[in-house]
Amino acid sequence: MCNLYSMTAAREAVLRLFRIGDNRAVAFEAKDSIFPGHMAPVVRAAADGECELGLMSWGFVLPQPGRAPRRVTNFRDDKTRQSPFWRQSFEIRRCLVPVTSFAEPRQITPATWHWFALTGHESRPLFAFAGIWRRFNGPIRKDGPAVQLDVFSFMTTLPNALVATINHERMPVILATDADRHAWLHGTPDDAFALARQHSPDGMRIVQSGFEKRDQLAVADEFRLT
Repeated sequence: MCNLYSMTAAREAVLRLFRIGDNRAVAFEAKDSIFPGHMAPVVRAAADGECELGLMSWGFVLPQPGRAPRRVTNFRDDKTRQSPFWRQSFEIRRCLVPVTSFAEPRQITPATWHWFALTGHESRPLFAFAGIWRRFNGPIRKDGPAVQLDVFSFMTTLPNALVATINHERMPVILATDADRHAWLHGTPDDAFALARQHSPDGMRIVQSGFEKRDQLAVADEFRLT
């Protein structure tokens, strides 16, 4: 399960990679750590089929009677089409989550965090998680007021050989090519589900390890990719 990632690319780089017009994208700041409940940039298809970028809150909200609602940040590929909690969003509300690195903890005390990025010419090549979104209406805190909030989660699959050295259970589904991102966003549910696969370990690397819960070594691409 991935509960921490970064998105340090400049806005211009995100719009260029995801082919979004400037008038269809909100402003956002690069972040070296994004946690559950944080607002983060997400790409989805607008009503006219063009891509737009907005800010959404990370984690579907799962009400728990008598307790604070729980944020569910990931969904398993093998549960996607069976679970009513995920199925409709997967079928009609898929999205792309821009990412530059993600972290997995090694379960010792205290936990050490290992940050993964793709290989490439940049220090942190931009890619996407395979996400879904929905509009939530209700409280996000115990006894809190009802709010209306767009929320997102992303798909996980079995880990590749590199991620399995840290987390032997799951890894995010990574969309690193234009073709894969287009199929996830605009294809049929079957087209999208075919993308639920491991990313090649040869195309990834561990870029930071330690106790730090932020990607300290990330270079903001606003100075490199504009």
